[in-house]
Parts: sequence; structure tokens; C-alpha cells
Amino acid sequence: MSNNILKKYIKRAEQIIGKRTPAEIAHDDAVLAGLEMGFPIEAALANAAQKHPSEALQWDNYNIGNIASHYDYLKEHARILKMMQGNKPA
Repeated sequence: MSNNILKKYIKRAEQIIGKRTPAEIAHDDAVLAGLEMGFPIEAALANAAQKHPSEALQWDNYNIGNIASHYDYLKEHARILKMMQGNKPA
């Protein structure tokens, strides 16, 4: 991949994800870990809320789909970043 494409991807991802505090990142990482273990989004959110109560998200049947989509994006973003790091020249 060209550096230009990578820079555009990173810029767009930053726009979508937004600025996050270290605590928000830790919470998101906990949610993603739960999803990677096969938990449904509700269980992953509950697990993350126990570990990071100040960052716990409020959800209901109306917004859980949007929250799940957000974490699907974060999961894919993490996969892409990991792939990009593996392709960097030594």
C-alpha cells in the first residue's frame, strides 16, 4: 500500500473514532476483548463496565445496534492497524 493511502485511512479513522482519553481507550479495549472471546455486545459492555465503571456506556434496545456497529468498526480498525504494522519495513 502506498503511504498516501495509509495516511488517508488513518485520517479518516481518526475522524470516525474521535479523540479518546486513555480511560476511554481502556474501556474500548475491554469491550473488544470480550467480543473477541465471543461475548455478545451486551455481555462485552457489562464486562468492560465492571473494569472501567467511569466509562460505562448506557445502552438500550434502541441504541445497542449503533453501539455494536461502532465496536465492529473498532475491531476492524485494530485488525487493519495490526496488519499495517506487520507490513512495515524492518
